[in-house]
Parts: sequence; structure tokens; C-alpha cells
Amino acid sequence: MITPELTVAALVERNGRFLMVEEVVREQTVLNQPAGHMEYGETAIDAVVRETREETAWSFTPTAVVGAYLWRIPSATRHVMRILFTGDVADHDSDSELDDGIIATHWMDYQALQAAEDRLRTPLVLHGLDDYLAGRRLPLDTVRCFDYTGAPR
Repeated sequence: MITPELTVAALVERNGRFLMVEEVVREQTVLNQPAGHMEYGETAIDAVVRETREETAWSFTPTAVVGAYLWRIPSATRHVMRILFTGDVADHDSDSELDDGIIATHWMDYQALQAAEDRLRTPLVLHGLDDYLAGRRLPLDTVRCFDYTGAPR
């Protein structure tokens, strides 16, 4: 049985450009939206705010969910479930040290990202951008967290 890895990502647009991170993954330099795994006890919103700050030094305020994407990776016998949030950033801390593996942050337009498709960390980056550009937005409470201590209802 394969248990999907649960990840979150932030899609931030400013003036037609998208906030991206350039990072080293398995000895390759790739482009990705600020993203990462949820930690135990976090909500998805907590995780995306934390990951964006750690990877970009920006404070991220989610405003909507763009979608949830399951990427089945047969060659790696693993699955990744990614929840993509959109929102705004503010309060950039230029003195903040970025997460290990992050080389730089960039603001890139869609055409540049399409041209760099072979450098994108996953195919989910463009799928999410396409959904965002098509206007897909779901309320934040689409992704809910429950801490049940008793029997399920």
C-alpha cells in the first residue's frame, strides 16, 4: 500500500509574475513554488505559511485554495498529494536565512515558466498555474482540520 505524502504550496502573483524558488533537489537545480511537507500537528494553512516564510523570507497570507493534486510517480513508487493555496505576501525579511537547498527566489512570468518546463520540480507547478489563470478559487475552509478525541461521527 502506498500512503501519499501530503504537501502544500503557495502561488503568489504580482504584476503578472509568480513567486518561485530556485532550489537544489537530488543534485539538480529546479524551480518550484514555495512548498513543503506538513509537520505533525499543523493545519495545511499553518504549513503553507511556514514553508513560504522559510523558503522565501516573505510572510504569506492565504486567500483561497486553487486545488488539490495527486501526483502518482510510478518510477518512484510513491504518490504526492499537493494542496495549492493562493494569496499575498508582505513583510519581506531580507536578512532572513532561507531553508537549506534554496538558492534564490525569483518573480517569473508564465511564459518564462513554460520555457523552463524541464527545470520545474514537478509537473504540478504548471497544472496549478493553469488552474489559477483559469480563475479556479475555492474558499479556504475547503481544507478543514479536525482533532477528534472520541469516536468519529
